[in-house]
Amino acid sequence: MTSLLRLFAFMPLWLIHSMGSVLGWLVFLISRRYAERMKQNIRISGLFTDERAYKKLLKQVIGEAGKSVLELFVVWLRPQQKVIRLVRNCHGWEHVEAALKNGKGVIMLTPHLGCPDIAAQYYATRYPLTVLYRPSRFQWVEKLILSGRQRGQITLAPTDLKGVKGLLGALRRGEAIGILPDQVPSHGEGVWANFFGHPAYTMTLVGRLQKTTDAAVLLVFAERLPNGKGFDVRFQPLPEPLPDDKVRDASVLNTAIERLIRQCPSQYLWSYNRYKVPKGVEPPSLG
Repeated sequence: MTSLLRLFAFMPLWLIHSMGSVLGWLVFLISRRYAERMKQNIRISGLFTDERAYKKLLKQVIGEAGKSVLELFVVWLRPQQKVIRLVRNCHGWEHVEAALKNGKGVIMLTPHLGCPDIAAQYYATRYPLTVLYRPSRFQWVEKLILSGRQRGQITLAPTDLKGVKGLLGALRRGEAIGILPDQVPSHGEGVWANFFGHPAYTMTLVGRLQKTTDAAVLLVFAERLPNGKGFDVRFQPLPEPLPDDKVRDASVLNTAIERLIRQCPSQYLWSYNRYKVPKGVEPPSLG
């Protein structure tokens, strides 16, 4: 299986993205639940001016979602130097250098936007990076994730106490860590805060780590260029500091992610169940 996937990974990126777009439409047409969640989340966002603009955005999102799946095999299975060559431009690297000079570590926030994996690989060619990830229940997938992501100067930290300690240790060494800030946390690890005007259970881990270490916080995403031309990686500072309050921290975090998504709304993973109520969590008050 891995050998076949490796051969697939060396196909031209434009062809892989074309196939990904087809995959996106197949999943959309076959899975009613997937399609409804995607459409509902785009509706909630309000990132369109009228019905025609909504339909245009939806079509773009469907294709980009499929591309985001198949391009992972490129990022995971090609040699790292060949992967990095797919990055055409880097914007905002000066923010990285300024943050590292602080000496207290850097928290890289990479939401489900564009291609998070290539952004991590790009950074890790220069400096060490510890990335929080959720282990797969399937052994063959877990093996693929570990071999594909844990390359060069990247270390993976699972979403458990041991993983959080790994993140904290990296920050205390003055290194960077990577977190998906819009990933829905488990019970007791988040608070309700608005995301595009609707309550979303939002992690408090970012605020806790930042307060403990005084680390700098940056937003990162890799924009997928048209026609398989590669990616542009963008580093941006958090628009405002995180307040010393869990709920307010989560609100600042979600607002920052919203601003990032507005820069490239078609490449956000709108099919992700961002508004779910985790097991054991009290639903948000709508009063």
